[in-house]
Amino acid sequence: MAVKLRLRREGTVKRPHYRVVAADSRSPRDGRFIEILGDYHPMEEPSRINIDGERALHWLRHGAKPSSAVEKLLRITGVWEEFKPGDAPARVRDTDKPKLSKKAKAKAAEAADAEGEA
Repeated sequence: MAVKLRLRREGTVKRPHYRVVAADSRSPRDGRFIEILGDYHPMEEPSRINIDGERALHWLRHGAKPSSAVEKLLRITGVWEEFKPGDAPARVRDTDKPKLSKKAKAKAAEAADAEGEA
């Protein structure tokens, strides 16, 4: 059974709050889960995050894969640093270089070849 740490949506319309749960990866988002690890209230100012770090570490050490949102919450609470010490967040892409499409890259390559021949 593949276990994932993910968010389970609760609350009312336009007033969500989430539970952080360990669930079988085949279960639906708001369906069956194995254990509740904490909760996340994004609508409060500032947002409130309560995660049982000990149980989250237990599941991570036993092979559970966190969703990207849960991984971000674990980084904020400091649990991720205990699990993977020194694992810094991914660097933001260098924004100085414009992102080119395949056609634009091909044209730039052709122009460079033409300059090299001349």
